Formats: sequence, C-alpha cells, structure tokens
Amino acid sequence: MMDDRLLLRRLQSGQKDALRTIYEKYEGALLALAGNLLDDPATAEDVLQDVLVSFVQSVHRLKIRNSLKGYLATAVVNRTRDYYRRRPRQPQVSIDETGGLTAGDEGPVQMVVRSEQTQKARAALAQLPYEQREVIMLRLHADMKFREIAKVQKVSVKTALSRYRYGLDKLRSMLNGEV
Repeated sequence: MMDDRLLLRRLQSGQKDALRTIYEKYEGALLALAGNLLDDPATAEDVLQDVLVSFVQSVHRLKIRNSLKGYLATAVVNRTRDYYRRRPRQPQVSIDETGGLTAGDEGPVQMVVRSEQTQKARAALAQLPYEQREVIMLRLHADMKFREIAKVQKVSVKTALSRYRYGLDKLRSMLNGEV
C-alpha cells in the first residue's frame, strides 16, 4: 500500500484516485470502529460518510503529523460523540438486533453470518460504558497508542489506561471465559 503522506499529497493536488485508495485502505477499520461505538450499522455508515466528506472538504488545510488512520479514527470518534449529543433519548436497540460490524465486512449476507462467540462478545461490549468502549475500540481498530487516545478523550494517559483495563475486566467477567 501507498504511504499515507504520498496519498495525502496526491489528494491535495486533486488526484481523485488517492481518495479511493484512502477509502479502500481504511474503510473496514473505520466502519468497524463506528459500528462498535454506535451499535447501528446504518448510522455507522452515515458517520463514516460524514467524516470522509469533511476530510475531503478540508484536505487542503490539513497538516497531519502522525498517522492518517489515527486522524480519521479520531474524526470518527468525534462524529460519534456528536451523534450521541444530538440524538433524542430513545430506548437502546440490542446489538443482537443490529447485527454489528467487523472490519472487512462486505455486505448484509456477511453481517448475518456471525459466530455465536462474536455475538456474545458484541453484546458484552455494548454493555460497557461509552468511554471504556471507545478506548477499547480505538486501541483495537485504530491501533492508537494510549497517549493518542488520552488526547482524543481529553484525559490523562493513566485515565485512558484505566478505562481500557476496567473495560477489559468487565468484558472478562461478563463473558466468564465463554469467548
């Protein structure tokens, strides 16, 4: 795959194929991140589309210092938070009813065909407090370091580490060794 800096320069110079390459490179991980934070595949796709539209609109002003994937993952997390702030309080839909998303999903058929262990893990993940789920998803899907996660969440590194550890501990106790 092409280096992110080169892709970004190509996109800034107006080469549309660079956007397609960026999209293909990060779509799975970003969609999985949004899907796991939102528990709704349709809204996750909307969030990803919004992020990419904003990204393209501001590409000429961007100066990405670290990874492009980290930048896009942070944008997905921020857009997800915006979604939660704006939406009216509604009853939560179970993750089992939505089917969930994983990196590499190609369509509805693949979303339906899930193992029982994955279903249990997703249901347990959906029960975590949002901050803990966000840290776990950023670590797993965006490969972000805890220092970067702390910046995204505007907390200390120790708090980010604690949220990660508490989240994993809760998952272990909920799953009780089943997954």
